[in-house]
Amino acid sequence: MEPGKTIVGFIGLGVMGQSMATHILNAGYKLHVYTRTKQKAENIISKGAVWEDTVSELSKKCDVIITIVGFPVDVEEVYMGDNGILNHARKHTIVIDMTTSSPDLAIKIDETAKEKGLESLDAPVSGGDLGAKNASLSIMVGGDKKTFDKVLPLFEVMGKNIVLQGKSGAGHHTKMANQIAIASGMVAICEALAYAKKSGLDPEAVLKCIGPGAAGSWSLNNLGPRIIAGNFEPGFYIRHFIKDMNIAVASANSMGLETPGLDLALSLYKKMAEKGFEDKGTQALYKMYT
Repeated sequence: MEPGKTIVGFIGLGVMGQSMATHILNAGYKLHVYTRTKQKAENIISKGAVWEDTVSELSKKCDVIITIVGFPVDVEEVYMGDNGILNHARKHTIVIDMTTSSPDLAIKIDETAKEKGLESLDAPVSGGDLGAKNASLSIMVGGDKKTFDKVLPLFEVMGKNIVLQGKSGAGHHTKMANQIAIASGMVAICEALAYAKKSGLDPEAVLKCIGPGAAGSWSLNNLGPRIIAGNFEPGFYIRHFIKDMNIAVASANSMGLETPGLDLALSLYKKMAEKGFEDKGTQALYKMYT
């Protein structure tokens, strides 16, 4: 990877992607972008990114293509569709899906990429909007080590904790483990803060006390203050978290693994979506208790 020479394509400029792509541009890489709604790209275009009207046009011009879109069906279309990346990218292009998606789909994309002379990694991230803004994301990678080593400088522009977990699909499996841990944790955090308020305690004082202790976690220390402030805007959408949990449940079931904590969290978040909160942040689960 060489700033000023390597041409990077970036598809998906949502809550996470906008910041991630901006870090790549600021690092000096030539950046081409595409997202479904061009308006979302106007800010980064004004900073020097090149807009492409279609996925296929972007794919023809880039050395590395990064995607972070919504759902597995979007990933499949962006990669495998007639106008998708794998049908239009030049040989030796490296494609990196950073969406939280299905491990099985990652393996399918990797196999097809190799058939077409391309290199592929699955590299989902954790750290939310703050991690994306601060370039401190955890990046969980699946794929060949040689490919990983080539793009490590790009990953280092976006994140701090970057680990090659294994072969294709391993990145997504790691992200599922991450989401399972977060799912039950968010239920516990919301219940704890609801309990603190109900018992007449000062939630801020409680958070100050328990945050550094054994109960501490990234979610408690970063989303807890948002809950207390009544800020339920998304760092990560409930609808996307439901998508992730559905993938995790399906993957666990395929391995014969029971996940009662995950099942409970998923059922509660589905109730929140039914109540109209699907476009709020995951911390909005707290409203279930108020």
